[in-house]
Amino acid sequence: MRLATLTRLVAFSLCFVATRNVAGAEAPPNVILVMADDLGLGDITPTNPACKIRTPRLQQMADEGLTFLDAHTTSAVCTPTRYGLLTGRYNWRSRLARGVLSGTSEHLIPADRPTLGHLMQAAGYHTAMIGKWHLGWDWTKTADGIDFTQPVVNGPDINGFDQYYGHCGSLDMPPYVWVDTGRVTAQPDREEGVTAQEDRYGWYRKGPIGSDFHIAEVLPHLFDKATSYVESRADAAKEGHPFFLYLPLPAPHTPIVPVPPFQDASGLNPYADFVMQVDHLMGTLLDCVKDAGLDENTLVIFTSDNGCSPQANFELLAEKGHDPSAGFRGHKADIFEGGHRVPLIARWPGQIAPGRTTKTLACLTDVYATLAHLTEQPTAGGGEDGFSLLPVLAGNGESDRTSLVSHSIDGSFAIRQGSWKLCLCRGSGGWSEPKEPAAIKQGLPALQLYHLGDDPAETKNVADQHPEQVAALLTLLDDLVKTGRSTPGEPLSNDRDVAFLPAGVTLPDQPPATDK
Repeated sequence: MRLATLTRLVAFSLCFVATRNVAGAEAPPNVILVMADDLGLGDITPTNPACKIRTPRLQQMADEGLTFLDAHTTSAVCTPTRYGLLTGRYNWRSRLARGVLSGTSEHLIPADRPTLGHLMQAAGYHTAMIGKWHLGWDWTKTADGIDFTQPVVNGPDINGFDQYYGHCGSLDMPPYVWVDTGRVTAQPDREEGVTAQEDRYGWYRKGPIGSDFHIAEVLPHLFDKATSYVESRADAAKEGHPFFLYLPLPAPHTPIVPVPPFQDASGLNPYADFVMQVDHLMGTLLDCVKDAGLDENTLVIFTSDNGCSPQANFELLAEKGHDPSAGFRGHKADIFEGGHRVPLIARWPGQIAPGRTTKTLACLTDVYATLAHLTEQPTAGGGEDGFSLLPVLAGNGESDRTSLVSHSIDGSFAIRQGSWKLCLCRGSGGWSEPKEPAAIKQGLPALQLYHLGDDPAETKNVADQHPEQVAALLTLLDDLVKTGRSTPGEPLSNDRDVAFLPAGVTLPDQPPATDK
């Protein structure tokens, strides 16, 4: 075992249980962390006043809590963002350099990597994951495929969750079976799938599907599981044994399958209908917390894993006056703001003053440091790239975050400090035009510098006019990569050699790079 790993495990075992949190509550609160899937910043009214989709329950949550207006994922796609959220570490430090995992991928987060699950367990919390995992787990594979009669190993249970219930990948990725803490709940009894030609919104790849797995019912089913979990833990929570529920949703990602009464309810399209269903079900969860007598001592956090996907049909939505990216450039997969700037709302009655917004720069890696601060724990060897948001939640301070590193689906980087943002690619780094091959053919510059204060839509590349800013940001990114962390402390190792410079770009006073 490596010394660094042993050190993390020893530190982890020494974590203590808090009896009083810094916000002044008598006991640590229950924590519910909800992550929507492919929900854009512009798709809910708290972060987009011009939103054409009715989201009254999330608006109510915002009216009763705090809304971040400058919050970001670590990546513009699913798997890496989930890694960053759970570990408090930038995803590009892991072995996953680009892209996402599939529904049959092996586990990404090793057992000895501290996660939010471990952190909360160490603080005396009961921990549960319900929903879309998308970080890989290990099926028993044979020459004929997966043996679903055998246990799943290296799932969320090795990453700090006492129990879990969910599916492995996105809801358009087979296999389609429920796994309950290592066991498949029902064997596949059919092959199923829908092509994009058959349904541009509701398509999903063909694969084995369990007898108890029904695509259109997945979203409400997961909320039923979540509310049942809250109800089952209510008595223990009132007796000082709090719970941590991580609820990563499969929606409004494809397959976009709203059920009545949400079908056609938006007057826009099925994607907007599906967002309305997410909003309604979030309301049922908040109602459950209140009905269980836990409202005053439960912190609920709502966010998304990246920007909206083109599967939402941007063209049709635009015709009807709706912009899922709320005026920012790009969308899911891109290095531009529309790829990684997301909703982030926190509600905790009596502890977070209602109806506030903040322009504090935040990253989902900050959730780790925030919960460590909340439960009065050391970070236990994790959270290298997170800064506590608790002073911001409490309304009596700021975050220590001064920079942000973003990552696109093709592995391109961006580095931001203040209002300056440097994109280390010629195009979007993702799916919007110009994609990288086209940008190279067009001879576009390898670096893009934007001042988000003057140009939030990233329309004017000013790299040539501000070479000193380009140099400073390149040097800062190089330092963050080499030291293995954003927070103060001894240097740490990345899990791989991290290369971030586009071809032809060099660090200040360095020889030319030959490839990306």
